[in-house]
Amino acid sequence: MKVAAIGDNCIDLYKRIGKKYPTGNVVDTGVNLQKLGIPTSIISTTGNDENGRWMLETLSDEGLDISHLKIGNGPTAVTYMDMDGLDRVHGDYVEGVLENIEFSEEDITFAARHDLVHTALWGKAEKVLPEIKARGARISFDYADRLTHPLVEETLPYVDYGFYSYHKSRDAFIEEFLKDKVARGMKTAVATFGDKGSLAWDGKAFYEGPVFPAKVVNTVGAGDSFIAGFLFGVLKNLPVEKCLECGARVAAQVVSVFEPWVDTRVISINNL
Repeated sequence: MKVAAIGDNCIDLYKRIGKKYPTGNVVDTGVNLQKLGIPTSIISTTGNDENGRWMLETLSDEGLDISHLKIGNGPTAVTYMDMDGLDRVHGDYVEGVLENIEFSEEDITFAARHDLVHTALWGKAEKVLPEIKARGARISFDYADRLTHPLVEETLPYVDYGFYSYHKSRDAFIEEFLKDKVARGMKTAVATFGDKGSLAWDGKAFYEGPVFPAKVVNTVGAGDSFIAGFLFGVLKNLPVEKCLECGARVAAQVVSVFEPWVDTRVISINNL
């Protein structure tokens, strides 16, 4: 089983505390999947600057397929970050070469050869999802906390696994929201509640996901790592409740480090 992660890549820069690292929604999910033993490809465009070279080197060292990580003429995207206690604070975003990112017919063909294609709200891949879906690949989409964003509706016909961040806990609204998405085409719709767990609906039942103890260092990457764990479970044909458990276990490990993925080569998921 293999995954293509198509969309954004950027550098998160914490100027005040002198830290930075390569990241991006699909990069973080992709690296964590690779660490879980799922061969993963990155389809994106990075810059021809020092940050872009760092991105290429880092993802190559992590073992990802970067044959479709193109180099654009311009700077790599940068997000300026800060910390509020243990929570990340997003500042200015300089889009760089991602402003004009395009996905070619070759990119589409390459993506569709994978068992599952993952993208995210700011990945700018929504226009190629219909063709990827038509060629048989399953698609997952990270909508973050933008439950009313236009892409929630526009991409619905093509998405098998949808992920939403909900800043409350389980309630009637989110239950109906998830049921609506599955009724109109998704296989499974998932809401994450931060330290309050998660909830999934597959058209038959609701499943509540656990939270595992963690010494929180930085919450950055929690959502992307949860998705990686969940998709690992999907690709291993695990039941939905086990997919939620996988997501929670990976997220607990990632929030215990400053970066959006753990520093070990392989993430540990036990007792499946």
